[in-house]
Amino acid sequence: MSSLPHSPSADRNKQPILDALTAILGEEGAALEIASGTGQHAVWFAAAMRKWSWQPTDVDARMLPAMASRIAEAALPNLHAPLLLDVMASRWPSEGSAIAAGQADKQFDAIFCANMLHISPWATCAALMQGAARHLRPGGVLVTYGPYFEAGVPAAPGNIAFDEDLRARDPDWGIRRLDDVAAQAQQAGLALRQRHAMPANNLLLVFGLR
Repeated sequence: MSSLPHSPSADRNKQPILDALTAILGEEGAALEIASGTGQHAVWFAAAMRKWSWQPTDVDARMLPAMASRIAEAALPNLHAPLLLDVMASRWPSEGSAIAAGQADKQFDAIFCANMLHISPWATCAALMQGAARHLRPGGVLVTYGPYFEAGVPAAPGNIAFDEDLRARDPDWGIRRLDDVAAQAQQAGLALRQRHAMPANNLLLVFGLR
């Protein structure tokens, strides 16, 4: 697996996120992961939560072959081959996925999305919330992870520098304000249920259907 793409940050945060997920989620269910990237999270979570069916996806078709190789090497019966999914598309998974037609109306007990909102245009936030509202089963949750700015909470110097770097790389990128994200969720029929402080100035947020 050393020849596969590797994210050091995903390696660092996979266990803290898993600890939070096991406390939040039920014993079993079906999960959809948005923006799976290298697939490191998907493999780690599926290995630890054997009664959860885990479906990884990514918007970048170039990531899918390497992710599929990592998943094949893991050989976990509850971890599915990756699918192409663009949150901006009207159907999830995106048209063009090999089995998109059969998956388009599937619902999930959990949808997980890490480190996407700050490295994509702001419009993806509304799209994520709207798609989650369509694809969550009653009682299901959307879990997001990443850095956020919070009203009344001093921003960590590292997050300020990170935000400046992101905006210099792409004006449409940047750390999002938690209140703005929660407002997009509200408009889509979701409500912020839980906020968990995580290492390295990140937050794990849990949204549920209203």
